[in-house]
Amino acid sequence: MTQQQALQIFEEKKVRTVWDTDTEKWYFSIVDVVAVLTDSKDASAYWRKLKQRLKEEGNQTVTNCHGFKFRAADGKMRMTDIADTEQLFRIIQSIPSPQAEPYS
Repeated sequence: MTQQQALQIFEEKKVRTVWDTDTEKWYFSIVDVVAVLTDSKDASAYWRKLKQRLKEEGNQTVTNCHGFKFRAADGKMRMTDIADTEQLFRIIQSIPSPQAEPYS
């Protein structure tokens, strides 16, 4: 598997990505995407809780997420969950969004 890591910027926040030439897919750090989409002070804890809830519901998307070592803020290589675009969209649908709240 040949991989190329890249860093994407979204709303001034970094999202770690990796391109897999074998599958010809981009994979995204789920924790980074959660940080972009939520106001959580600890995106890792948010993802752990969401992942647990989704597993309890029998969500197959979470089961199929794989780990990948990315460089962390402290400079060390750390394992993080990654998802391809399709998996990521399914996970994003499970994240409550203040913008989706009905207007009063």
